[in-house]
Amino acid sequence: MGLARALRRLSGALESANNRAGDEEQAGQELCRNGWAPAQSPVGRRRGRFVKKDGHCNVRFVNLGGHGARYLSDLFTTCVDVRWRWMCLLFSCSFLASWLLFGLAFWLIASLHGDLAAPPPTAPCFSQVASFLAAFLFALETQTSIGYGVRSVTEECPAAVAAVVLQCIAGCVLDAFVVGAVMAKMAKPKKRNETLIFSENAVVALRDRRLCLMWRVGNLRRSHLVEAHVRAQLLQPRVTPEGEYIPLDHQDVDVGFDGGTDRIFLVSPITIVHEIDSASPLYELGRAELARADFELVVILEGMVEATAMTTQCRSSYLPGELLWGHRFEPVLFQRGSQYEVDYRHFHRTYEVPGTPVCSAKELDEQAERASHSPKSGFPGSLTAFCYENELALSCCQEEEEEEEEEEGDAAEAEDRAASPRVLTPTLALTLPP
Repeated sequence: MGLARALRRLSGALESANNRAGDEEQAGQELCRNGWAPAQSPVGRRRGRFVKKDGHCNVRFVNLGGHGARYLSDLFTTCVDVRWRWMCLLFSCSFLASWLLFGLAFWLIASLHGDLAAPPPTAPCFSQVASFLAAFLFALETQTSIGYGVRSVTEECPAAVAAVVLQCIAGCVLDAFVVGAVMAKMAKPKKRNETLIFSENAVVALRDRRLCLMWRVGNLRRSHLVEAHVRAQLLQPRVTPEGEYIPLDHQDVDVGFDGGTDRIFLVSPITIVHEIDSASPLYELGRAELARADFELVVILEGMVEATAMTTQCRSSYLPGELLWGHRFEPVLFQRGSQYEVDYRHFHRTYEVPGTPVCSAKELDEQAERASHSPKSGFPGSLTAFCYENELALSCCQEEEEEEEEEEGDAAEAEDRAASPRVLTPTLALTLPP
């Protein structure tokens, strides 16, 4: 493919350039003293995720005292949070209980008035209501405004009129509650998270001569996420100087809150950058230490849905094994004429950047401090040239792939035409007598 061929060409060019510039290669090797030795696999059992890749929190509540009464005290939120099958069952039971309750009230009023006696009175409270089933049907018809025209209330009993008025008010309140809960549940931005994605892996690489932790976010819908901003937290166990054990200590990971870069314009996929500086919890971790670390990086994307103006939150997490050291994300944004095109085939793909320092950011700062007093300082020029040329190759690789696909399609079509049997048209020769 074009991408692989471009990377092989650039890798070969890098090797030849390094052979010609031995001093630059030596300087690049001296960036870190711990070398490129692969890190050993961590010993012991890995802890489970606190936040799963799909955003669900891996938490189970137990031994909750009186939680049922607390949930019922906030019935509306409880109805919105429960599953649809339980919500439909609850509302069906609510309407049924309402009809049964008022049907019983109508039956009692008719019974006390003597409407259920063998010879029915000439002026009953309810016409055509002589049993509990008829009273139940009258309550159903009244609350749902069916109005068959057979059963009705008369002006003989004020209590019956008051009961009908009370049922109409209770029915309106119940309908408003049901409609409001259903609309609130349908308008929940929970499903909006299905079209907000995070990259499968995060990467650690150099950017602006600083080690940075980067991951990618994307929006699959054409509708925008208003006031979108990102947050990140590092979860890991910690023991305080006083000996207190904290199973999951939450440390904020700076993604540009002070500078405002945490607020993003999520029209095309964006790479979120965390600069590993002295305030970062990853400051003292190199490639080997990172592989043996025990933490979980929780990333959060928040914003308002453009259609409903409701706030949504999308979450994911990365374990140390999902942080690729010395990698970068492939470009996904390409310009085609007067428009820009986003190719999500490259969204999760990364490529390795040779020569990336494998020591910690703290060691890099110490070496940079020592190198500032020497005449030779900075990073090798060949590394920068390779990275820039690599980005250019990845930006144009899609055009090469499309051209190769067209050539392969033309070749396959030509082979099909060549392999198809020819249809011979028989000719009839007539010989005329002289």
